[in-house]
Amino acid sequence: MDLQALVDFNLVARFQGFGLAARATGRAKATLSRRVAELEKNLNLQLFEPGPRGLKLTEEGRALYERTGALLNELDESMREIAQCQNNPKGRLRISAPVLFSQIAMGTLAGAFALQYPEVRLELTSEDREVDLVEEGYDLAIRTNPTPDERLAGRIFLRDRLVAVASSKIKQPTNRSSVPAILHGRDDQRTFWDVVGLTGRSRITIYPVAHMSSLIVIRDAVRLGLGVACLPMSLVSRDLAVGTLVSWGVVDGSELNYWAVYPSRRLLTARVSAFIEHLIGAFPLGGEPEELAAFIP
Repeated sequence: MDLQALVDFNLVARFQGFGLAARATGRAKATLSRRVAELEKNLNLQLFEPGPRGLKLTEEGRALYERTGALLNELDESMREIAQCQNNPKGRLRISAPVLFSQIAMGTLAGAFALQYPEVRLELTSEDREVDLVEEGYDLAIRTNPTPDERLAGRIFLRDRLVAVASSKIKQPTNRSSVPAILHGRDDQRTFWDVVGLTGRSRITIYPVAHMSSLIVIRDAVRLGLGVACLPMSLVSRDLAVGTLVSWGVVDGSELNYWAVYPSRRLLTARVSAFIEHLIGAFPLGGEPEELAAFIP
């Protein structure tokens, strides 16, 4: 399909007539008329009909205008950025990030980015809800193990894993006896964890003594000896190093891959590209859990 025909169609739709569109843009009225006629022929649709104050979009024309207008505006904005300020990103950048990642690292990461690119206006939302980037107008989202979505593209910048940890006050059972556990969220109803430790695979049978929504709160409760819990290695690596907590093994199949995702149908703007490169640059060793742990005060 001829992209210029779509551009001319959007011009005529915006100004509700060939004459007004021609005067406002300096394009020839005959050219606009011919382009729209060719588009209608190619689509086998009528896009305009006479209205009381000029041309009026048909139902099909309005649907096409609504779906292509935003895309063309975005294309125009992206081309201007690339041509004029590729090395100087600017404009609003809306980002959604998980709560734990935000609490650990996002303040430092976002602050350093804002200092480097002062013409970018950051809007950061911290929540574990999986936002709809397209419908809610986000430029970028950070997600762990995201569900495949053809509308999104992205890059992995960090890897983590869950580890079963406990205070030294709680001894790891050598038989199938159950141990007290703190579970993450109300929906977690598991009764055991399969872990891989120094002696191989084992199963930890558990009974819940608490459900908590914050992983940091869970870590603090585990430190006091309330129970065993599955927590990201990045969150407990320092506790393991100094002996505050003891590892019972890595939870089987618990790899956490952090992705920076963005709408695949949008051109990658300079500000989004710059933030992704900023994320990757913040984890130069390949995104190991210890690199994320380094952000914890």
